[in-house]
Amino acid sequence: MADTRVLETSGARITYDVHGPLPTADGRPPLLMIGQPMDASGFRALAERFADRTVVTPDPRGLGRSTRSDGRVDNDPVTQAEDLHALVAELGAGPVEVFGSSGGAITGLALVTAHPEDVVTLVGHEPPIIGVLPDAEAAQRATDRFREAYQAKGWGHGMAGFMGLGMWQGEFTDEYFAQPAPDPAMFGMPSEDDGSRDDPLLSERSNAVTDYRLDVEALRAAPTRVVIGVAEETTGTFTARTSVATAQALGQEAVVFPSHHGGFLDGEFGWPGKPDEFATTLREVLDSR
Repeated sequence: MADTRVLETSGARITYDVHGPLPTADGRPPLLMIGQPMDASGFRALAERFADRTVVTPDPRGLGRSTRSDGRVDNDPVTQAEDLHALVAELGAGPVEVFGSSGGAITGLALVTAHPEDVVTLVGHEPPIIGVLPDAEAAQRATDRFREAYQAKGWGHGMAGFMGLGMWQGEFTDEYFAQPAPDPAMFGMPSEDDGSRDDPLLSERSNAVTDYRLDVEALRAAPTRVVIGVAEETTGTFTARTSVATAQALGQEAVVFPSHHGGFLDGEFGWPGKPDEFATTLREVLDSR
């Protein structure tokens, strides 16, 4: 059973789960698993496969069970990194290991940039950083396109646009922009508009995630071991290209992980990955220091 705790930080109450003892039973650092906009619930399957480790799974501020009182709604990885810095201090177990998924990988990079002493190893899986791409301007335009669809027509149209972007192979060319907007029905999504505009993925609330600027100099100077992961099934798509480009910027090759962008998931979210194989690869990466 996980021990659920709450940490008061500047402008937020961060809810997090501790799976295992503190101090750790094996003397190894706690393993933080972080997502964005996914909260701790998405790491259930992966945490279960690290039952021999002390795993900590926080909800980012304003998402899941974590609340915020800072008067903001934007999901800024720099702000979230400061929450993690406070969490590492609260755990009192010294520097941690971090597995970050998607936007959580970017938060992990922001944490290492600002507080390299907090992290022994960061494994960042498929960070969607637009600025590292050679076609960054076109990629920004493609991202704006699905957010505009969300604002104009609602969740189904925005998510269909997001799925279309995620499936596109290679750079965003004139051919991509000449396509009609995808029909939500193609993906089994509703076309009706429920009037909400606060989805953390589709709204402008997460612009700071994809707009994050990688500080290569700071990351290379950090004592932290930084590993960038890429999913074997996403080859050529947006998140694969950002992962490979991020790794190259840091002078390394991306490590290939099994399955897709959420390859550590069981089937409870409707897009099952290969959690057993994914956990094996993650364990190998963490143990290879």
